[in-house]
Amino acid sequence: MLTQVKVLEYLSKKGYNRTEAMLRMESANQDVDGRPMQTRVEDSGGVKYGKAFDLFRNWIEENLEIYKPDLRRLLWPVFVYSFLELVSEWYPKESRTFFNNYKEIFENEHESDLRVLQAIALPEHVHENPIAKIYHSQRYRVTLSQTAFYNLIGFLEHKEKEGGAVLVGVIQNRLTVVTVERTAEEQFSLAKLIERAQQPENFPAEDEGIPGHNPGSANITQGAGTTVLTRLKLGQITLDQESRQDVLGDLQDEDKVNPPAPGQPSLVEAFEQRIKREESEDVPGRTELPPRPPPLARDIAMEVQRMKENRDRFRISSRTGGVGPGVSVTMFTFHNTNDSITCLDFSADYRLVAAGFDMHYIRVWSLDGSPLPGPPQPDDQDSRPTASHRLIGHSGPVYNVSFAPATPSPDKQDITECKYLLSCSADMSVRLWSLESWACVVVYKGHDGPVWDVTWGPYGHYFLTGSLDRTARLWSTDRVDYLRLFVGHDRDVDHVCFHPNNAYVFTGSCDKMVRMWLVTNGYPVRMFTGHAGNITALACSPDGKILASADDSGTIILWDLAPGKLLKRMRGHGKGGIWSLTWSVESTVIVSGGADGTVRVWDVQLPNDASGQGRVVGEGGAGQKIEGTTQVSNVPGAGGKKKAKEVVVTSDQISAFPTKKSPVYKVMFTQQNLVLAGGAYLP
Repeated sequence: MLTQVKVLEYLSKKGYNRTEAMLRMESANQDVDGRPMQTRVEDSGGVKYGKAFDLFRNWIEENLEIYKPDLRRLLWPVFVYSFLELVSEWYPKESRTFFNNYKEIFENEHESDLRVLQAIALPEHVHENPIAKIYHSQRYRVTLSQTAFYNLIGFLEHKEKEGGAVLVGVIQNRLTVVTVERTAEEQFSLAKLIERAQQPENFPAEDEGIPGHNPGSANITQGAGTTVLTRLKLGQITLDQESRQDVLGDLQDEDKVNPPAPGQPSLVEAFEQRIKREESEDVPGRTELPPRPPPLARDIAMEVQRMKENRDRFRISSRTGGVGPGVSVTMFTFHNTNDSITCLDFSADYRLVAAGFDMHYIRVWSLDGSPLPGPPQPDDQDSRPTASHRLIGHSGPVYNVSFAPATPSPDKQDITECKYLLSCSADMSVRLWSLESWACVVVYKGHDGPVWDVTWGPYGHYFLTGSLDRTARLWSTDRVDYLRLFVGHDRDVDHVCFHPNNAYVFTGSCDKMVRMWLVTNGYPVRMFTGHAGNITALACSPDGKILASADDSGTIILWDLAPGKLLKRMRGHGKGGIWSLTWSVESTVIVSGGADGTVRVWDVQLPNDASGQGRVVGEGGAGQKIEGTTQVSNVPGAGGKKKAKEVVVTSDQISAFPTKKSPVYKVMFTQQNLVLAGGAYLP
């Protein structure tokens, strides 16, 4: 340094002013030993991402409350891409330190992704790890209000040297930031921003995530910001003219034998009103539906019985004036199961309940305890009827069972009773069982992994499966090979369901997405993102307009299918998963059951708000009813030894029914708006 001073004095004495100025400029960025000094964070090597992330996080937390919920959505993608860049640039020590320092921020919302990303240590892992490949190959989409976006830009420019340039590189190269005016989208209005700022949890938006898709659209190839959506036809299918006349004739005969009560419409009048309503809806044409077999006498009898149940049902018009409808729930509890039951289902004629076991078999009981007729036995064997039958055939745990469509039989005839049962298993097969011979009729094979879910279509004949192989498949009972393959999920397809008009199907996955597909050609028509956990249940409303999906974090989301938009989130269940959802006939009330041992009733039409939130214990209590209007309720756990963790309950919960340590595997609304629920007691 002394030598440099002497050189500067010499240049000044000799009049070399330009050379002296250049040397002084260069020496200003050097330390005592003459090495270049780092004045910008992006020049500091592997620690630059940690410094930039600290700066970014602190700025967000010190920002205005109304902008925090939106700006916090940027933290997760910035964290992931910063970590992947550190690994790719060969900073193993810095990448591990960065990951461990900040992972706790995201454990509640992104626990599964963190578990997979934690194994990444080398650059080659970035191209081999399944989650890293998804993030590295696609942009992460985030939607911000314009005011929040301008706030962000000002910060990045002002803090360019302190780490803003590093953040600009991540956001510019890895994110797709879509800006929305506050008046253009209701969710970005000032009232919604203030409401979200008051909520204790910040959920991702339905259009947020990796694929960069349009809100509610399954077509991820479209550019961000476009609004191209496939037009859906969600109306109910009307009967053909011949079947309509047959049903009308039977209803006329029924009205003569059993005339309607005073003030009650006749069955013929109720049927004609339904036909008029269905004809006014946007109904898919016959070419837009999978072909159906010709109607049989059983189909006509079932339609007549449905009309009788529909007219005589207990009507639920949703909650009014803060008072919820008196929904009745009948709970069937299985004892001494040793936690071996994996699934339950009730038959639609309300006669049977089936349970799948991890010991590779299925058992079917009569709900009223009456004996079930069994198959013919040899003369030397006891052929006395019993109240249950065991179905043996699978070579792995049974993951789901599904009864075929049915209705209670009129006049004690068995023409409309349930005749078949489907089951799926870890042995990669689906089996069709006869409930008359109590034997397996057909084995369906095609999946390349365990089959997690199976369900019948609304009219029978077709059924749908989801599997570990990341596909859903459509089958018909008269063919051993699948008819349609639905491919698009990045992880297992865990849950599947049909639209009521049979033209569409839904799939839910542990990639936290729900997809909607057209049955006739397998084309994706909607994709919904917004869940913070793995999808654990799906159910479409009877009117075909709303889809309900639930996840293992205890959240239910309602989706408006036509515009592909999120309607609202409903909270109340504890963590562990909501395992079953069911809709009332009017599509105004949802009932849910899950791992927290409660059956909960929800108002679909009431919007939830922060002012109506309360708190209840997520675990099941000792049978006490919890009203949704309660602000703060502490329900003691069954054991009473340890205080359970409280969870937020949104104001649209009408009521909750805790069980005595019995996780609820299945809930089902009957056609008369009564609720059946089933679970296993786990002491």
